[in-house]
Formats: sequence, structure tokens, C-alpha cells
Amino acid sequence: MPGIDEARTFIPVGIAVLTVSDTRTLADDKSGDTLEARIREAGHRLEARAIVPDDRQKIYDQVSAWTLDEAIDVVITTGGTGFTGRDVTPEALEPLFEKRMDGFSEVFHRISYDKIGTSTIQSRATGGVANATFIFVLPGSPGACKDAWDGILKQQLDYRHMPCNFVEIMPRLDEHLRRGSSS
Repeated sequence: MPGIDEARTFIPVGIAVLTVSDTRTLADDKSGDTLEARIREAGHRLEARAIVPDDRQKIYDQVSAWTLDEAIDVVITTGGTGFTGRDVTPEALEPLFEKRMDGFSEVFHRISYDKIGTSTIQSRATGGVANATFIFVLPGSPGACKDAWDGILKQQLDYRHMPCNFVEIMPRLDEHLRRGSSS
């Protein structure tokens, strides 16, 4: 059965939160606030938080820089996953991915479907790994952030979660770089 193994010690991870919006500020960023509160409540470290406009290059630059910061293990973005002309977060970040996490999108949509029905198809939530850093691209609503954190990320970012979790594989995300090329 999946669940928490209390015999294991909790390991906090460093998380950065990026809100993508042309209109929000830190004073009214409810989605960013939702994620920050849940990150801290779970016992993780909020290493960075920022807001950038719906601009492909600015999104890419911020997340790319965070993936090079050794204190940051996970980047969570919120906003810019819809279909309007300004929604460019997946286009900005998927080129960074060394590996896509198709299952993240699938599970997110399953959870979201139970809450908002077919409206979930209006989100292009995605996830992947770049520079040994997990990246999760969420819609901009506080509800979507709650669904992703409560339904997926809280468990997968807890080392005690069994049968497996992201934390236990973090040390191996860049093993292909340490081993050198295979012949």
C-alpha cells in the first residue's frame, strides 16, 4: 500500500516558485502564496520566489538559472499553461527538459477532472527534469496549485512516501554526466 513510512527520516528539499503573469504582483499572487504555504507546511525550504511576465525568454531564463542553483531541487511554476496567445510557459520550459514526465500531466488531469470536469483539458500542465532539477508547470489558479501539491507533489517530495518518491532518486538524476559516455 502506498503511504508514509514513519521509520524513514523526512528530508527537506529546496523549492523555487515562479508565477508567470502580466498582471500579478507578490501582494496579490494567490497561487504563489498557496504553493509557498504548502511548501513550508510540509517542512521544505522555499529557496526562491519570483514573478515574471508571460514572456518565453524571461520564463526560460529564470527557470534555467534556478536549475543551476545547487540549493534548488525543484522548480514549480504557476500560470501560462492555457491556450491564449500569451500562454507560453510549456513552450518556454519544455526545451529545457532532459526528460519529460508524462505521468505528471496525466495524474494532474485525473485529479483535476474530479473537481472541474472536462474543463481540465484547458490546461497544458507538464513536468520534467533539467540539470538534475525537477520542474513542474502548473496552471495559474490557486485550485490547480492545491490539486497538484495535495494530490501529487506533497507525496512525491516526501522521502518517507512509499513505495517510491522523487527525493530518493534526486542523487541519481545526473548520473549520466558523472559516469562519462558509454561506448
